[in-house]
Amino acid sequence: MGASGRIGRLLRQQWDVGAAVWQSRRRLGGEVAVFDPLEPVSLQQAAMGCRRILCLAGPVPGRSSGADLADHSRLAEAAVRAGAAVGADVLLASSAAVYGAQPKAREDQPLTPANPYGIAKAEMEAHALDLGARLGVRVCNLRIGNIAGFDAALGGWRPGFTLDRFQDGTTPMRSYIGLSCLADVLGALLQQDDLPTALNIAQPGLIEMGALLEAAGYEFATRPAPDTAIPAVGLDLSRLKALLGAERLPDADAHVMVRDFALLEPELKEAF
Repeated sequence: MGASGRIGRLLRQQWDVGAAVWQSRRRLGGEVAVFDPLEPVSLQQAAMGCRRILCLAGPVPGRSSGADLADHSRLAEAAVRAGAAVGADVLLASSAAVYGAQPKAREDQPLTPANPYGIAKAEMEAHALDLGARLGVRVCNLRIGNIAGFDAALGGWRPGFTLDRFQDGTTPMRSYIGLSCLADVLGALLQQDDLPTALNIAQPGLIEMGALLEAAGYEFATRPAPDTAIPAVGLDLSRLKALLGAERLPDADAHVMVRDFALLEPELKEAF
């Protein structure tokens, strides 16, 4: 679900042809089923024979004009009900935004979202888990960290771009995942049985946003960080490492992520 979104376009480029049944609200190139995912009969028919439903659909802040953030819960409910109808597990694209400013967030910590998007994703998770428990559907919420190239720094860079700089000279540090690694991790998770109800998705280590821009050769200015700015926000990856093994999760490297983005960006634009 959500083949026309940024992650959906990435997966269509990186996965083998025929690896999935793709859904979009609008016509795309290739074999993509075009229908509204909130239309239950169409969604259930498309999901017949599938063991997993991956829901990537949902409004993105700053990219979806007039978006209703409650659609995250509506789309998750549609996925869970389809999963109940066809006997499939459901994986939902959530976000590290559900943790707010927690510096080292684990999946079993209370959620403390600090913005409307994070609140909407947290509500989506709770609603989907409750409905899944009632309908007998296993639900895994994928709490994805910053995606290099789809983020506010590397992906959002424009001439005149400015970052916060803290007293120790650093720019904001976050958990990141590169594009190819994300496609590989999601593909591997779809083959796993007995996934937990929540799973952090990122590569080990933190990346400075300034380091990403420098690796890309993008000029940027800095300003003194306000008191409300958070120097570092990271994700605990113990669960993900235990599931997939360390070989699928190379340490985060700004230069590798930038090269990955530079190679894939033209293909992603063509797919769009």
